[in-house]
Parts: sequence; structure tokens; C-alpha cells
Amino acid sequence: QVQLVESGGGLVQAGDSLRLACAASGRTNNVNTMGWFRRPPGKEREFVAVITLRAGRTAYADSVKGRFTITRDNAKAAAYLQMDSLQPEDSADYYCAASSVVGITTTAQYFENWGQGTQVTVSS
Repeated sequence: QVQLVESGGGLVQAGDSLRLACAASGRTNNVNTMGWFRRPPGKEREFVAVITLRAGRTAYADSVKGRFTITRDNAKAAAYLQMDSLQPEDSADYYCAASSVVGITTTAQYFENWGQGTQVTVSS
């Protein structure tokens, strides 16, 4: 099992930035890909960004492309989500997820491990 703990959420104004962090522990040698998903209030969970740990390949949802950046620190077993130019529609609970899948995957069902989430609220 892999345990994931997110941090860095909060309340900001439109146009501000936030950096989310995800710390992994446990059987991290089984993790090949880490991602971020979010669930806006009253909506379904949606993909945000993903990164492969070995090659550092990334993919983003169209809604965040150019504003969000996902990175990883393999030595620390951590992943980060830098969120710039935040907008009210980015308000959501953000979840870190880890997958044993090798390569880019944006489908939540392929992520075996999930964090508890961190709340991001963007006021207009």
C-alpha cells in the first residue's frame, strides 16, 4: 500500500497562485505515475494533471493547460502541482493519486492509491 498526504490548499483570490504538495510513503517502489484530480462542488471528479516518475512525461486537462504545472521529486517520493492564474472555477477538493501503470494515464480507475484531499477555494 502507498499512503499519500496532500498539503497546500487554501483560500485565494482570482489570479493568485498556490502550490500543492503530495508526499508518498509505504510501497513507493510500485509507483510509476502520480496524478492530481479534483472534485468541484456538486460535480464529478475530474482529471487535472499526471506525471510519470521515470521520464517525467506530463499531461494536463485542457482547462488547466498553461496555468498548472505538475512536477515530481523522486528522491522525496513527492509530487507537486503549481497552480497559477487561479480562477473561481478551479475551486475544488484536490486529490493526489498514485498508479503502478507505466506511462501516461488520465483515468482515475487506474490509480490504486489516493490521498484524503486538500481544499482549494478561489474567490472572484
